[in-house]
Amino acid sequence: MISVITGASAGIGAAAAAELSRRGHHLVLVGRDARRLQAVAEALPGPGADVLTCDFGRLDDVRRLASQLRERYERIAVLANNAGVMSPRRHITVDGHELMVQVNHLAPFLLTHSLTDRVERVVTTSSRAGQSGRIDPDDLSRERRRWNGWLQYGDTKQANALFTAALTARGTTATCFHPGVIRTGFAGETWLMRLFLMMPGYAKPPEYGARTLVELAETDKPEPYYAEGKAVPVPRRMADPALAERLWEASLRAVDG
Repeated sequence: MISVITGASAGIGAAAAAELSRRGHHLVLVGRDARRLQAVAEALPGPGADVLTCDFGRLDDVRRLASQLRERYERIAVLANNAGVMSPRRHITVDGHELMVQVNHLAPFLLTHSLTDRVERVVTTSSRAGQSGRIDPDDLSRERRRWNGWLQYGDTKQANALFTAALTARGTTATCFHPGVIRTGFAGETWLMRLFLMMPGYAKPPEYGARTLVELAETDKPEPYYAEGKAVPVPRRMADPALAERLWEASLRAVDG
């Protein structure tokens, strides 16, 4: 059973890799840092793992990763789109997109779209922040709207849910989930995350966030969205089929090249 996990060098990705390895999955660990990925691979308790590097801030890197996966694996049981970023400052990638919308949505969109015929199940790490998102398919990088780090992050997490809806409409088994507030280096520059980390017992260890990813990777779940292990309803904007289709078409245009 081949399972691909992006963002696997630390945090939820590394914790999920350990548990899936324990359950017999052969893993493909994807991240930017080969040394850290190799350390995760060497610590896995089960079958061996392959390591592939990719910088989601470069779409050509994502295309290269997709080609490598297609060359090496006939079938992929699970594609876990787990890599993500939150930045309080605006950055534009070499591809001309705002960093968060590229790393959190466009890169996994491109990777998944390139592998749809090989992948049995797609699991995407989203966030409750998507409930406040106001994704505009015609303005993915918020060039014409007020930009704020958390506003942009919420847009990208809403995009994860809409992408899941669009995949499901196309016949792909797909789910996404909110892992909870996890004690990692994620969004460590923001005052909100620092506040969460100071609240006793509020932020959970990576293994807690990885539980839902592992469960969704192991079983066919009928619901599109889960929060901390339970299926939950989402606001209409996170499941609107018309908006999901508009986002799909805008994403295709954004990654064309």
